[in-house]
Amino acid sequence: MRTATYFFIFLNLSLALFEEPAVYPLPFLATSVLEVLCLLVFLGRLTHFAKVTLHNVFWKDTKNICIMVAILLSLTDLAVYGVLRLYDVRSIRWSRIVRPVFLINFAESRQIRRAFRSIRNTLPEITYVFLLFMFSLLMFSLMALKLFGERNLQTAEGLPYFRNYLEIVFDLYVLVTTANSPDVMMPAFDFSSWYALFFIAFVIVNTYIFMSLFLAVVYNNYKKHLKVIPGGACD
Repeated sequence: MRTATYFFIFLNLSLALFEEPAVYPLPFLATSVLEVLCLLVFLGRLTHFAKVTLHNVFWKDTKNICIMVAILLSLTDLAVYGVLRLYDVRSIRWSRIVRPVFLINFAESRQIRRAFRSIRNTLPEITYVFLLFMFSLLMFSLMALKLFGERNLQTAEGLPYFRNYLEIVFDLYVLVTTANSPDVMMPAFDFSSWYALFFIAFVIVNTYIFMSLFLAVVYNNYKKHLKVIPGGACD
């Protein structure tokens, strides 16, 4: 039963590869039948669990409520989406985001829930580092706007360079990953080589210092929460 449960969970999650927009598209009827089959298996698994569990215990378990709500939402969304397709109305399958609920909340997924709970408990403790990083990014973006915004620089494609604050924030955020380096700095570098110091300082502060600090905080807090084994029937 555990193997069958994991198989249908995997099948349900894999449907995203075959549903529109898909990597390997399949007919809507085929994916719908497979999804309904998975949901019926999940419902049967939940019904079986309810038969062998005390009534009060079953309904007090949040995991069971989450699974039932996810099944109901998935079936409702599938029905609405199917009706809209009949009338050639374009829509999206918003219920796809609830599919990981089945992976997390079944009784066999205790270790996955522990990892998920550790991630959830870690998030509040890394908020301060994240806020400091965002403050640094916003301040560097403001400095870039003041340095380059009034010089009428242009990119290689002929577009305005660093004249819109939100676009600057996005470009510098990408620069943290070095994905657009050194292209993002070339218009400023061509105007004056001294402007390279701005981008060097940005990379040192945000990529090498803040990202290393962020990784260290995430790792230490995650490891600390993972060592705490939660107890109780809700696990």
